[in-house]
Amino acid sequence: MEDVLEIVVRSTEIDVNGHVNNAKYLEYLEWGREGWYEKADLPYDKFLNMGIQTVTVNININYRKECRQNDQLSIITRPEKVGRNSYVLLQEIFNQHGVKCADALITCVAMDAETRKSREVPDELRALFN
Repeated sequence: MEDVLEIVVRSTEIDVNGHVNNAKYLEYLEWGREGWYEKADLPYDKFLNMGIQTVTVNININYRKECRQNDQLSIITRPEKVGRNSYVLLQEIFNQHGVKCADALITCVAMDAETRKSREVPDELRALFN
């Protein structure tokens, strides 16, 4: 399952170099993941009802092209691979010209909400990787 989030770069996201600050890309990716979970009918509350939380443990991002104010960006999120307790999402950011501006592999772990220890990825989430 793939989700696409469309955003427009705002002036508050620009740094002294006149382009999007590198930390903002991480926010864009987070917004994209939230949209992906929502589209999958796995909002935060549903995970809590299952007794789990998901935790980002690694982000490997490649910055490929600068983004500037008023650029229209598409953040694409799709499942990459799933393990026993962890899973990886592939995310890409494209501008309005179809140019890839960034891509990232995001590793997340399923964590027991009470014990705060890793646990198996729930079936509802695992099914999205087939």
